[in-house]
Amino acid sequence: MRFHLTGPENAPHMLTLALRLARRELRGGVRGLATVLFCLALGVGVIAAVGSLRAAIDAGLAADGRRILGGDIEVDGGNTPLPPALRQWLANEGAKTSEVTMMRSLLVAPSGERTLIELKAVDAAWPLVGTAEASPQQPIDAALMHRDGHHGLLADPLVLDRLNLKPGDLVRLGTATFRVSGALTAEPDRVATPSVFGPRVLITAGALAETGLVAPGTMARYMLRATAASPTAAPVTTALLRNRFPDQGWRIRDPREAAPSVTRFLDQTGLFLTLVGLTSLLMGGIGVANGVGAWLDARGRTIATLRCLGASAGLVFTVCLIQVMGLALLGIALGLFLGAAVPLGAALLPAGLLPVPPVAALYPKPLLLAGCFGLLTALCFSLWPLGRAARIPGAALFRDLIVPERALPPRPVIAANALTAALLAGVTIATAADRWFALYFCGGALLTLGLFRLAASGVMRLARLLPASRVPWVRMGVANLHRPGAATPLLMLSVGLGLSTLSTVALIQHNIRQQILEQMPAAAPSFFFVDVQNEQMPRFHALVNAVPGVSDIRDVPSLRARIVAIKGVPAEQAEITPETAWAVKGDRGLTYADRPPANTRLTAGAWWPEKYDGPPLVSFDAGLAKGWHVGIGDIIQVNVLGRDIDLKIASLREIAWQSLSINFFMVASPGLLAQAPHTHLATVRVDAAHETALLRAVTDGLPNVTGIRVADVLAAISALLDQVANALAATGLLTLLAGLLVLVSAVAAGQRRRAREAIILRAVGATSAQIRAAWMVEFGLLGLAAGLVAALAGTAASYGVSHYILHTAWVFSWRVLILTLAGALVTMLVFGYAGLAATARARPAQLLRNE
Repeated sequence: MRFHLTGPENAPHMLTLALRLARRELRGGVRGLATVLFCLALGVGVIAAVGSLRAAIDAGLAADGRRILGGDIEVDGGNTPLPPALRQWLANEGAKTSEVTMMRSLLVAPSGERTLIELKAVDAAWPLVGTAEASPQQPIDAALMHRDGHHGLLADPLVLDRLNLKPGDLVRLGTATFRVSGALTAEPDRVATPSVFGPRVLITAGALAETGLVAPGTMARYMLRATAASPTAAPVTTALLRNRFPDQGWRIRDPREAAPSVTRFLDQTGLFLTLVGLTSLLMGGIGVANGVGAWLDARGRTIATLRCLGASAGLVFTVCLIQVMGLALLGIALGLFLGAAVPLGAALLPAGLLPVPPVAALYPKPLLLAGCFGLLTALCFSLWPLGRAARIPGAALFRDLIVPERALPPRPVIAANALTAALLAGVTIATAADRWFALYFCGGALLTLGLFRLAASGVMRLARLLPASRVPWVRMGVANLHRPGAATPLLMLSVGLGLSTLSTVALIQHNIRQQILEQMPAAAPSFFFVDVQNEQMPRFHALVNAVPGVSDIRDVPSLRARIVAIKGVPAEQAEITPETAWAVKGDRGLTYADRPPANTRLTAGAWWPEKYDGPPLVSFDAGLAKGWHVGIGDIIQVNVLGRDIDLKIASLREIAWQSLSINFFMVASPGLLAQAPHTHLATVRVDAAHETALLRAVTDGLPNVTGIRVADVLAAISALLDQVANALAATGLLTLLAGLLVLVSAVAAGQRRRAREAIILRAVGATSAQIRAAWMVEFGLLGLAAGLVAALAGTAASYGVSHYILHTAWVFSWRVLILTLAGALVTMLVFGYAGLAATARARPAQLLRNE
């Protein structure tokens, strides 16, 4: 039987024949391609899982938006109470309304113990949508009602546990005493009003007025929720509302924007996890190339036979491509199945683990995208070895078992390979939430691959130049690094990419923890005291100075401002970088000063003269100015207590946020702002033995003042960092798992060649122990080289993230470097030995029978 199918007219016949041959080959199994299946399944599964879970949470937000928002419309006045005219207008439009006030305070137990809480004051109409729940079970209005001379209060179970409270106990909020009615176990709008400063405590709006906590300039947040007369009337009412009350500085939201903080978190987390999945898929692609190479090596005689019988290169290429893509599609399908199951499993998780309960369903769009990534990866990394094998003549394939033929694939295959690579990068960038970040990822991936390939070439050259050792197995191990067909580049990539990710994560975590837990406490104050009224400042200083061990008392005026416009463009429409977008969302701190604060470092412009009384000027944070594309002379419009004020940038300054001292990104000139109602923010440093005494003295003497212990803030940040570190470590382990699969595939790719070498070496007198020792030398040197390059790559990446994204000082860690080197060495030795242990025991008779 000979094959004579050439020319375009025979293309259908060649395809039919290729399908028949491929089907026969697949019946006999494709043992060598198992790595292709698992590599693709892992990468595709991660991407499909992230996309499906994001879609499920988005569906949860959309389906439950009214409950999360607390109504059809929310008007957020920030630090400014909303006027009665707004509520009256909504009532005239047929809407039901409810007002909510949020602030932080201290809850004082009968024992005198106190804890920072997030106070939420609601009216009788709350909640407009959904149901709040308490334990013991009781109506919310009954739990909060005034009875026996005290208003009721519901608290987060954490508060009750921390202060050892039980129903019926009397506690103090500000100047008022409350009765604990029980635990607040469910809030329908909890996602829309998250507990930022501490656990939640719920009281009525009428009770809030009796606490003495609300005064001009107090840091509070005022919101009004409304439900329209009908679902169809809600959009109309929202549009009329915007027209009726223009230029108020309010933020008006509907159910589609019920939880913007959750949406931003999901965008950032989803982007990161998707890129982790793409990294795993990229490494899986290398595994695909290795697996295809090993499979072709095992089928060398079959391919040679087909070529000798007259099969064209195109027919051989088509047969092999059908077989590889058939198994690749099976791996992609497995990954899609795992990804599709994630929303179903997430729906069974306990409440509270996810910000919004996901909707368990099948989401085709993220699955289609993940499948597209998998298919493009499989094509991108399999075309080259398939094209190369198909082009080599039959006789050369027999020789290729010993001396690899350096043949390039045909030009059409090279062009197709380049096209699939470009499509893979294009889809990555086009579908990313942050396209610039995705572009940097693609560039970084190419740079990292090139770095490890260059490092592998350096290792091979160095091994070639080293003087030959007198120890035979050492000499063989070093020679294995640079011999023809050496797997050095593949093995370096296999271990190096995963370890680069882990070392980057470890160094970033080390630097953040160094900043927060070691450097910050040395310079940070012991307490922040907020909402100190102007007339209370003498009393405040007297209370503080009466406590032993107090030092370094500082205070500044404090106002709340909302960014309205940047250079005349509304804040919502201004072009600002994502990392600086936080500053235009919600209220921000604003102060004024005659002279520059201590340790001020101006980077542009100049400070205003003392006793300046002209148009308002502002000294602005240089980092935010860069992200907002503003400079000296530009106008930042802010809303203070309902009034819009234009602040002209007079100077830019560098702020050391990590010091935890009093810092405002806007420091304005006195004059107009000095006449506005405001409070003071103070910091105090005190020795640890007198911290409790200081907190009690100030908050008992001035009940409206809230004291925030910096050590508690640092502990909360530390706990959050631990959670983030665990999440990053888990994602890094995914990358390492992909690297281990690639390592297994790389070892398998050269297993037949190593078996031949082992048999020949044993035939000339080498022992199995010497052969294994030579391989351990080879893998050990490769592990050290890969670990060193991975540590350098991780160091550079962590420096870039710390310096350019987190804007923090960077500290090198030898511990991380040593662990990375040790991890690379152990990984390479263990998996290399496990993969080749059976190869060293191969019997010469088996080879001789096959020859």
